[in-house]
Amino acid sequence: MRKFFILTLFFTGFALKAQNYGAINEILDRLEERKGINQHLENVSIEDKKFVLIKDFEDHTERSFIILKGKEATYVEMFDDKSTGQSTSNVFSGDIIRKKNIISLRADKLENKKIPIPVSKTLLLTKQKDIIYLIDINSRDRWIDEESYSKKTK
Repeated sequence: MRKFFILTLFFTGFALKAQNYGAINEILDRLEERKGINQHLENVSIEDKKFVLIKDFEDHTERSFIILKGKEATYVEMFDDKSTGQSTSNVFSGDIIRKKNIISLRADKLENKKIPIPVSKTLLLTKQKDIIYLIDINSRDRWIDEESYSKKTK
């Protein structure tokens, strides 16, 4: 089952190109400047949502996914080396706590084995023009909802 999950993520990652993500990133910048991020999204459901972050560097591409199912969360990091074409991944699992627009993710297992220092993220839920995304409070990275992204590209 885990292999199927990783393969699904792998092929989904190819569907999301870094260039397209850059264009959506620019749109989100403009929308935030116009409307700001002071919103009340307590009623927006994040049940069964998948959020995607793609970073493109000269030598590699990083694709990260946050998959939310109830109070459970899966955080996947994928690294694609451009010179060798090899991909590596880390699959973390844990839980989330949601307080209004703030989501706190704590992933304390790597490949279902407990890790001493959990991966934690504090994220702000934001919505602009029917696009739901999360802003990492510490790094300002934006995780876009895959469903919102798919609707816009069709």
